Amino acid sequence: MNFRFRSYYIYVAVVFIGLIYVLRLLEIQVLDDKYSLIAEKISLRKQTIYPQRGLILDRNKKLMVYNEPVYDLMLSVPIKLQDIDTTEFCRLVNIERSEFDKRLEKAKRTAYHGKAIFIKNVSNVIFARLQERLYEYKGFFFEIRQDRNYKYNSSSHVLGYLGEITRSDLESQQESYYEQGDFMGKNGIEKFYEEYLRGVKGESYFYVDKFGVNKGIYKEGKLDINPKDGRNLYLSLDIDLQQYGEGLLDNKMGSVVALDPKTGEILALISSPFFDPANFNIQNRSKHYADALMDPTKPMFNRAVSAPYPPGSTFKPIMALIGLQDGAIYPETHFGCPGYYRLGRRIIKCHGHTFNTSLERSIASSCNTYYCNTFKAMMQSDKYANTEAAYNSWRNYLESFGLGQELGVDVSGEFKGWLKDASFYDRMHGKGSWNYSRIISLSFGQGELGMTPIQMANVAAIIANRGHFYTPHVVHRIEGVNEIPEKYRVKHRTMISPTTFDPVIRGMLLVNESGTAAGVSIKGINIAGKTGTVQNPHGKNHAAYMAFAPAENPRIAIAVIVEEAGYGATWAAPIANLMIEHYLKPDSVLISSRSYLETRLREANLIPEKFIRKSDTTSNAH
Repeated sequence: MNFRFRSYYIYVAVVFIGLIYVLRLLEIQVLDDKYSLIAEKISLRKQTIYPQRGLILDRNKKLMVYNEPVYDLMLSVPIKLQDIDTTEFCRLVNIERSEFDKRLEKAKRTAYHGKAIFIKNVSNVIFARLQERLYEYKGFFFEIRQDRNYKYNSSSHVLGYLGEITRSDLESQQESYYEQGDFMGKNGIEKFYEEYLRGVKGESYFYVDKFGVNKGIYKEGKLDINPKDGRNLYLSLDIDLQQYGEGLLDNKMGSVVALDPKTGEILALISSPFFDPANFNIQNRSKHYADALMDPTKPMFNRAVSAPYPPGSTFKPIMALIGLQDGAIYPETHFGCPGYYRLGRRIIKCHGHTFNTSLERSIASSCNTYYCNTFKAMMQSDKYANTEAAYNSWRNYLESFGLGQELGVDVSGEFKGWLKDASFYDRMHGKGSWNYSRIISLSFGQGELGMTPIQMANVAAIIANRGHFYTPHVVHRIEGVNEIPEKYRVKHRTMISPTTFDPVIRGMLLVNESGTAAGVSIKGINIAGKTGTVQNPHGKNHAAYMAFAPAENPRIAIAVIVEEAGYGATWAAPIANLMIEHYLKPDSVLISSRSYLETRLREANLIPEKFIRKSDTTSNAH
């Protein structure tokens, strides 16, 4: 009896388990098709559909960067080339048979996701020629990507360029967006705003036979994903001002940076020599890249954000502000200047001007003696325990201006400049063995001090704003995004109180009224500026100038450096003042004197002979 019951239970259990298997197989094979999809994908090909990359426009909605298609000839993997007229195929794509074999072997080694690149960046002519006969060459197909092209031969250091993703890029990406063969922003705005510009790739699935020939859309597009185009990016650049400045700086080595002091938006950012951005897109870079790297003038180096220069006399307004805030001088302070400052046996020469020099006149006439005395008074002040403490206080003031650190601009390659800490002088002279006399050159912007042009322009904006600034940036608006990144909307305040700026600004106004830049002033615009002639141990002096205008309601702050050009008043100041006029009065007609000045600047070639280029492969924009 027990044996019968046990047999019965065993029978029921076997039937029950069998029923479970039958129901599960029914579910897998009939009701749920996901497993069949997985199986069928073995005979599918996924084709990536690349989105349109976001356009780049200037602040006035003028198109600067747009897209054009790039065709990559792809090969299905595993590779099963049969019945192909290889000779005719090589003729169509303009390669030798030996090259065909090399590419075929490479494709086998570098295949990914069932495909491999056979020829990158096929020309439009070859694409059109081969497309209509592609059915004859089973296993070959095209993928279409987007390269960049440019409306203007301008702004190359701001825009940057695209490049093919590298192995290190793939390994470091935090998301699985990119794959081998993709393009991404490698420099400039293209890199900084890659996440917004790139869009989202789409996918299309279709059946292929054993030769890789397309046999139709899979499941009526059930697995397909539509691409999502990138966001358009509006820059703060004024392309008209940018091009005008490039014309003035052509055939010179140096930089111009112009800002809107109210917002920190960059109106123009020029590094010269510059290069045609179209020469560095995907299709053309291989022809020009090596020549640009070998060019002794370094056209790919972004001097505007990467090159530190001693500020020279453009530093004097900063020194005046620190002296006033710290109590080393007062608005009514005068110093006598016999044409030099004596420091033991050392003589620091000065410019010709009246003996009894006020704060305002010291800026207008660029008096070295005034600032040597100011620096000495601060370094020897009773409020500090020693020179090191006084120096650290002076350095803290400068850091509040954004010096000695990266500002955080959205342009590639920013350098922090030079601002040494006290330990540097301890190592140089010995702990406690240095005083103001060892570092007196800092008082007039020489010595161990370096500012990038964008830092200099930012200082001009700080003075225009009477003590605050916004981090300089070239993003004006991102399509579909309510606000630009928060870091560019934060107001930064210096250690200088707003009431301290008035006498310094009056002195900077005198620079263009009766001082060192009076010969290149612009009638009808109150320009507050400061010239500088920067000592250069490697050649002629650099010409420097910073300014803002109109002084009563500043709308533009600007800095100009022209390398090895000589006096700031001769070369840097006229470039800046003409650009100020061009921005504030775009429709004004140049009077004959300024027309002559503009012509002189455009025609001058100030590139030192030691840097003369041997070719024109990186010729300037104008």
